[in-house]
Amino acid sequence: MIFASFPKAQYQAYRSEIDTAIARVLESGSYIMGAEVKAFEKEFATHIGLKHAIGVGSGTDALTLALMALDIGAGDEVISVSHTAVATTAAIRFTGAIPVLVDIEADYFTLDPACLEAAITKKTKAVVVVHIYGQAANMDAICAIAADHGLKVVEDCAQAVGATYGADKLGSIGDIGCFSFFPTKNLGAIGDGGAVLTNNNAVAKSLKGLRQYGWQDDRISHVTGMNSRLDELQAAILRVKLRHLDTDTKRRRAIAEQYSELLDELEVDIPKVRPGTNHAFHLYALQCQNRDDMLTHLKAEGIRAGVHYPVPVHLQPAYAHQTTLPRTEQVALETLSLPMYPELTTGEIERIAATVRSFSKA
Repeated sequence: MIFASFPKAQYQAYRSEIDTAIARVLESGSYIMGAEVKAFEKEFATHIGLKHAIGVGSGTDALTLALMALDIGAGDEVISVSHTAVATTAAIRFTGAIPVLVDIEADYFTLDPACLEAAITKKTKAVVVVHIYGQAANMDAICAIAADHGLKVVEDCAQAVGATYGADKLGSIGDIGCFSFFPTKNLGAIGDGGAVLTNNNAVAKSLKGLRQYGWQDDRISHVTGMNSRLDELQAAILRVKLRHLDTDTKRRRAIAEQYSELLDELEVDIPKVRPGTNHAFHLYALQCQNRDDMLTHLKAEGIRAGVHYPVPVHLQPAYAHQTTLPRTEQVALETLSLPMYPELTTGEIERIAATVRSFSKA
């Protein structure tokens, strides 16, 4: 069986280093907000190119705390996309703000700047930009529109660590960058985890308080905060994986290139990469008109593909919007994610591609 994602393979690849890091934490006796978290925060901030990284409990918490630190709350509107993990919209709701979901670009599946501008009202305070699948959104256009209207820009980089836009790493372009370390992510922990990154000293100080009940150094709650902390074990594991992230990202791009060469000229739409960017290929997402039949065919051949995402957020009961997003809804019917992780072998990639070809030619 070839799985859509296989985080155990990365543990096996770096087993010795990870086991050593875990043992170091267990022997230290410090398990929450200790030396490993501080070291990881410093190393990850340097990697992204920002001054501050604040470790938190999950990617969802990272988005929620980012909006809270930017004073987004009840009655405010935050524009984002429906073609995303539900966590993006859930985080907006957690702050009391109103999510306003707009459509995506046809080629890249990221927020359409024209739809962003059309959705802005007097209540709009921020935009959450989702770099879906590891693909960079059109940050020049989005940031220009945000600047014209005085909006904050939050980058949802849950799937995009390792991607770049021009010379800049994603997460370093807007006001705040938010990351998830869920085990299947490109930089994945062995459990939950997340981080919020910023160059703004005041925002960083606010975030450090908000993640722990609104405490400052006196351990008094000065504002209403959360309990959302990256623990020492996960930080130690992430420090190991961060050292290998660039190599793993190059391997993902090589796998994507091999897929694209093997699947060229079939009746499927292979992923496009925005000019001037480097895709992180968290997912290799095809568009296929007979998506469900292809999923069945792949499964029968021992290949587990994924669907990201089968039901757009605006069509889910908890977040239902009385709106139509035609490109989002079409993509939801056609998207199929082939297995993608650095440990895939050339033989496995060839087998997956051959199975796709056999379906397309049937």
